[in-house]
Amino acid sequence: MSANLSSNVSDNTGRAQAPGNRIPPVENIPPVQNAPPVYYMPPPAPPEEDEINLLDYWRTLMRFKWLIVSLTFLSGVIAVVAALSMTEIYRAEALLAPAGEDQNAASALSGQFGGLAALAGINLGSGGGEVEQAVATLESRAFTNDFIKQEKLMPILFEDLWDPVGKQWLVEDQKALPTYWDAYKVFNEDIRFISDDKKTGMYTLAIELPYPELAADLVNKLVTKINAHQKQAAIIEAKKSIAYLESQLLETSVVEMQQAIYRLIEAQTKNIMLASVRDEYVFKVIDPAVVPEEKIKPKRSLIAILGVIVGFMLSIFLAFFISFIQNQKAQTPADSANHSDGA
Repeated sequence: MSANLSSNVSDNTGRAQAPGNRIPPVENIPPVQNAPPVYYMPPPAPPEEDEINLLDYWRTLMRFKWLIVSLTFLSGVIAVVAALSMTEIYRAEALLAPAGEDQNAASALSGQFGGLAALAGINLGSGGGEVEQAVATLESRAFTNDFIKQEKLMPILFEDLWDPVGKQWLVEDQKALPTYWDAYKVFNEDIRFISDDKKTGMYTLAIELPYPELAADLVNKLVTKINAHQKQAAIIEAKKSIAYLESQLLETSVVEMQQAIYRLIEAQTKNIMLASVRDEYVFKVIDPAVVPEEKIKPKRSLIAILGVIVGFMLSIFLAFFISFIQNQKAQTPADSANHSDGA
């Protein structure tokens, strides 16, 4: 029995094996198909340490601490001196409201004879747009220059060029003398301010000058002047309309047209009467301008604080910049030595 087993078992020399236990040779085994590839991921590299950390920043600041303190102090001193040398500006303002008018009759006439009045170029005084026209007139060049001439404001607007003792300009070249166009730009951009509140419909007229009494006086005079200007313009326009209507009345024989013209003449006559008896024609003064007791600028404390902050930031930047330059100079000789050794 042992002989049979030994005869049926194959050995390493390749002798015959039993039919049921035959193992094919290794070179005849087919390879495994569609085997997934195996990838090996290398471990992540450890993060490099930052070359500059907070301790390096602190050491740089400590190394240049006297530079930082000196520049910050110097900047603060310059800001305080500049703030003290600035001219104090005071703001005087008046609160205005559109003047109310009894427009019931005018509105009724506008509905009945609005077409006829429009053809004749007649304003029935419905009140629409009068305030907007007054504001535009107040800001206009012609009105502003006339006010500057009336109040003799040229020496005030160009105080640096005026000699108050000699009562003359300090400019030798006549071409360099300030003009009324220059005065209008200065007055309109830097001195007079007009604003409105959309919710309440109120208007604020303000003047900013180094002289508080003059600022308050100019505000009140501006309100008086614009009311008088608009009132006079309304009276002149109404009189022209009446003259035109009277000429048209003589040329027509139609009774209905004559009645319409009479009603228009009545409306214009009423406009003249209302304008003549009312000083506050367009703007009603709710709160007149008073002499301001506190300046609005310059804000000296704010300027000083900003000067210190700006000086501190600039000194820190300068400290790091100097440190960077020094480090670059220190690395340059070392790099040159390395290159010479390699050669």
